[in-house]
Amino acid sequence: MDQLRAIARRIMSERGLLPEFSPRALAEASAIPRAPAASGVRDLRERLWVSIDNDSSRDLDQLSVAEPLAGGATRVFVAIADVDVPVHRGTALDQHARANTTSVYTAAGNFPMLPERLSTDLTSLNEDQERLALVVELDVAEDGTVTRSEPYRAAVRNHAKLAYRAVAAWLDGHAPAPGRLTSGALAEQLRLQDRAAQRLRRLRREHGSLDLETPQAEAVFDGPELTDLRPAEPNRAKELIEDFMLAANAANSRYLARRGFPLLRRVLRSPERWDRIVALAAQYGATLPAQPDGAALAGFLSARRRADQQRFADLSLSIVKLLGRGEYAFEQSGSKQQGHFGLAVSDYTHSTAPNRRFPDLVIQRLLKAALADQPPPYGAEELAELARHCNEQEQNAAKVERQVNKCAAATLLASRVGERFEAVVTGASPKGTWVRILRPAVEGRVVRGFHGLDVGDRVRVELLDTDIERGFIDFARAEAA
Repeated sequence: MDQLRAIARRIMSERGLLPEFSPRALAEASAIPRAPAASGVRDLRERLWVSIDNDSSRDLDQLSVAEPLAGGATRVFVAIADVDVPVHRGTALDQHARANTTSVYTAAGNFPMLPERLSTDLTSLNEDQERLALVVELDVAEDGTVTRSEPYRAAVRNHAKLAYRAVAAWLDGHAPAPGRLTSGALAEQLRLQDRAAQRLRRLRREHGSLDLETPQAEAVFDGPELTDLRPAEPNRAKELIEDFMLAANAANSRYLARRGFPLLRRVLRSPERWDRIVALAAQYGATLPAQPDGAALAGFLSARRRADQQRFADLSLSIVKLLGRGEYAFEQSGSKQQGHFGLAVSDYTHSTAPNRRFPDLVIQRLLKAALADQPPPYGAEELAELARHCNEQEQNAAKVERQVNKCAAATLLASRVGERFEAVVTGASPKGTWVRILRPAVEGRVVRGFHGLDVGDRVRVELLDTDIERGFIDFARAEAA
């Protein structure tokens, strides 16, 4: 583990990311008082707020609660940690966050965007703690339409810290209610949220939002020893939180646009490799139009999920690679909106994870200025530069995470040279051909027999060599899968 942590620090530095906080930033963090909830905000502490996150998460950015409305509608409240209160613009803390733009999560450990005294304590929406938050109210009709939304500042209190796996198992009827959900009021609260989330998701799919699984590798430890890299599986509780975060992000984007504020959009342009997506669909007997069509692709994916759930993750990964990467784009008030192809929306931003992503903190500051009838705290030129910088650092962080995971996987695979694995091609370009195996969940390069392979192809590979320090995992094509 110490070796992997040292490797992670080295790779971060090589990629232009700061693995450590400066003494000045740490001094600022230690000097921040543990202040009570501020006056002048709505008091929503008695509502039955809950958080749902990974089992090990300690940087809790959001809470949710809901109440029934007439006509089968539901009012959903999403609370987002008010990180702007202790992290002022121009401070050493702000400069570190702005430099990295994101927390970096690796198999060797996490490198938070903000010191843990903030991200896991003072600005984390921890259980039984009173916190300041930016709340987004969403009225969700019975058909999933958001008929009204409103952001405002509030004081909140987390009544139950819950974990994805346990909540999903309970919602699916496979396990008893976890922790504080044994309370009837909290249990009914979660079921109400789940029903609202499913309506939001159903309507998004009807509009062409893509139903994809993007398997993330989770490090599994036995004490300090890394024992596996396991694909993280989607579940109903994750979908609930995802649905609420997507709706809140879109609502915040619309609010800033209505107020005439500039902002950072989160966009995903039409895929350049649509022809390969068409060819991939044809392998399954499906026909997609010649031009990018999100609704048609969504229909194909939904059909494939129903037809072959076990192999759907492989297909999803191929489609994700072919769609390309989402990115931040500066948008001036009144200009043409840049949409998000994968979500089938034209007005979208990132605002729900200010402890973990700098763009979310920027949006939070814009929202608070708009609510207070103050001018935007960021100008057009600065936002345009921030969009460029955040895109660059997001890619660097992703490369760090992948490379450290490869170093971890190389550690696990070092004794398995000569073994053969079922794999799916995840990258094919003049720079090289890459495949992903499932156990452990990792990518490696095909250095022999790669001719003719393309993204989405299934192939059998043989492990030739590993290099832990560089994270190299080399495969040779063995035979067709």
